[in-house]
Amino acid sequence: MVEFRVDRGSGLPAYLQIAQQVREALRLGWLAPGDRLPAVREVVATSGVNPNTVLKAYRELEFAGLVEARQGAGTFVKAGLGTGDREALGRLYEELAEWLSRARQAGLEDEDVYALLRTALDPDRERE
Repeated sequence: MVEFRVDRGSGLPAYLQIAQQVREALRLGWLAPGDRLPAVREVVATSGVNPNTVLKAYRELEFAGLVEARQGAGTFVKAGLGTGDREALGRLYEELAEWLSRARQAGLEDEDVYALLRTALDPDRERE
């Protein structure tokens, strides 16, 4: 089951953070069609956000066609997003975790890592 983390200092609204985490879990294969999302009260208890915030995130995901609310049963994943081979994703995750550990040992902070990732994703981006 997915456990949501909300970073109040990120500048991104909490409902978008929750929706983004669901999308990431779908892409990575951690959630699949038929899986149940945590109940609103569970998310409120673990993340400290307002119930309306969770409902807004779930509604956005429903509007996108990714989940469906079932009266009295909860919210369930309706569609997946992942296109990669799960074994390959697992290997790449392990390699990335090792790289991130080396980056931390080298003193890089989150913003440094994000800057490197954005640059690697957009090779045409001008480098200083």
